[in-house]
Amino acid sequence: MSALALIGARVSLGGRPALDGVDLSLRAGELVALCGPNGAGKSTAIRALAGLIRLDGGEARLGGDVVIGLPAAERARRVAYLAQERTVAWNLKAADVAALGSPPGSGPRVVAALAEMQAGALADRGINDLSGGERARVLIARALAQPASALLADEPTAGLDPDGQLLVMDRLASRATAGQAVLVSLHDLDLAARFAHRIVVLHDGRVRADAAPRQALDDKVLAAVFGVRADWIDGRPRFDRLGLRA
Repeated sequence: MSALALIGARVSLGGRPALDGVDLSLRAGELVALCGPNGAGKSTAIRALAGLIRLDGGEARLGGDVVIGLPAAERARRVAYLAQERTVAWNLKAADVAALGSPPGSGPRVVAALAEMQAGALADRGINDLSGGERARVLIARALAQPASALLADEPTAGLDPDGQLLVMDRLASRATAGQAVLVSLHDLDLAARFAHRIVVLHDGRVRADAAPRQALDDKVLAAVFGVRADWIDGRPRFDRLGLRA
């Protein structure tokens, strides 16, 4: 049974299809990167799996159960969700923000998650007094601290320096190794190819590819969806815009 699944998912936003018959599934212990250009449907797919968007057709499932039929508390217990938006309304201490969504008695897990994100020294500072990158590390720690069977992360590396991006992806990969199903949306195809077991490419609300990185990012997909081409060296892609090389 899939830990997470979209089955024929359809969503319209602003009069246009954001998801148009999307099929997507993850198993426990798998890290899947959701890639595509702006407006491809990545955030919509993640929000649908979190139960934050009602589908116009098809189903979103968590562990075999239809997401929309689960109480909010049960959804929160089963899936950790990291939103792309990093605004926090109240200037709570970073440690308190990192603890949001975790059950009582999770203090040691929260402390460990902050340490994993090299944010332990930020614990007593106000979340809105932090830099954008520091705030991102605290919010990622919040998702890591939750003892859920699945983790959804929407653009978790945005705005982070290279070291921070690698740290985030390493931590997400460790969660998959420990048995979580991890779905992460990324614009950075190099990070996706380096860390993901599979890459699902969305384009115009449809799945264009769903395979291991080398197969998902083949020449046709890269040209048609991203307007780039790549040389693969030791399993890593080097990208160029089309037309820049002879």
